[in-house]
Amino acid sequence: MNPVSVAVLSGDPLSSAGVAAMLRPSPAVNLLPASRRAEADVLLLLTGEVTEETLGCLEKTARESENPAMRMVIVGDVAREQHLMRAVSSGVTSVIHRREATPERLLRAVIGARDGHAEMPGHAVAWLVEWVRAIQHDVLAPNGLTTSPLESREVEVIRLIAEGLETATIAERLNYSERTIKNIIHGAMSRLNLHNRAHTVAYALRAGVI
Repeated sequence: MNPVSVAVLSGDPLSSAGVAAMLRPSPAVNLLPASRRAEADVLLLLTGEVTEETLGCLEKTARESENPAMRMVIVGDVAREQHLMRAVSSGVTSVIHRREATPERLLRAVIGARDGHAEMPGHAVAWLVEWVRAIQHDVLAPNGLTTSPLESREVEVIRLIAEGLETATIAERLNYSERTIKNIIHGAMSRLNLHNRAHTVAYALRAGVI
């Protein structure tokens, strides 16, 4: 696999130079100057504490990025829940405390960010879990939606298909007509390009909704 292109951004030139010195020896990393951060696979942002100014920098970088797959790693402290949510929305996948920023940890974080992995402190994970739960409970569920492309009514039917029930039994269980059940299944299969009922069940399993 090609080296991950990393740009280091910090208001402190000494900190930037120190982190660059940690990463430069690794053949898995291609260091870019901060002026070329729009090209980076991963932006490594060094800060004391995430502030409104920090978030503004992240959001501006995300808008100007030439790489749609660019991800960001923060080395610093996220003290506010709302700051973490905005950072994640801008492309941040990992947050590392400065005191834990060893060369090995930084290398793992930037390579992991490129490959779709995330690292977060325990309190940050708890915030994200609560955020997802609130969205599901307060926004999606009241509108018949889920966090997957499947609607809640479709999930309900597919779950019963996975239990081995026939169309007539599902209709009776859910108090729908058989035609409605068939339309629900056909709608999900057509929208998501699924081939048959078994494929639909497998999709729902992978999506984690049944």
